[in-house]
Amino acid sequence: MPINLSKGQKVDLTKGNPGLSKIMVGLGWDVNAFDSGAAFDLDAAAFMVGENGKCPTEKEFIFYGNLEHTSGSTKHMGDNLTGEGDGDDEQIQIDLSKIPANISKIAFTVTIYDAETRRQNFGQVSNAFIRIVDEVNNTELIRYDLGEDFSIETAIVVGELYRNNGEWKFNAIGSGFQGGLAALCGHYGIDVA
Repeated sequence: MPINLSKGQKVDLTKGNPGLSKIMVGLGWDVNAFDSGAAFDLDAAAFMVGENGKCPTEKEFIFYGNLEHTSGSTKHMGDNLTGEGDGDDEQIQIDLSKIPANISKIAFTVTIYDAETRRQNFGQVSNAFIRIVDEVNNTELIRYDLGEDFSIETAIVVGELYRNNGEWKFNAIGSGFQGGLAALCGHYGIDVA
């Protein structure tokens, strides 16, 4: 039975699962039934940040244009352009044992590609979730369903893995941003120009 989190809730990940190192972070969503005239392309990303809350370099921004961190610790499994079907729409593999020492947190985000041009926002998206699976035995450990409290936002920080006294924890964030991926990049210290 996975732990179902609500917004703002924090949970130990490695403390209760000794030896846990390889996890899969799955993100999923559905697009509401009405038609905005354009397809929705939602993108998951991971920002690997230091103590200052910023990415040390742009290499720590893992997304469809940079699928794998040089350490091998964080690997995006590829862009899903439609979000069709059940289950995870995009997945990010994490090897906790390979995360560089200067990284204290990994933030998982979802943005709407080209949202402004397509006049789309998270008010038109439902059933968004993040889940963490132990890749060794394929057990779902944590699940966080975001609920429907978004309207005009075009980017969401879904959750964070973070170090705490040598263990890894997960924090269900669920906070929205306007300004899409560019706003998130700015927040995490990535220059998008």
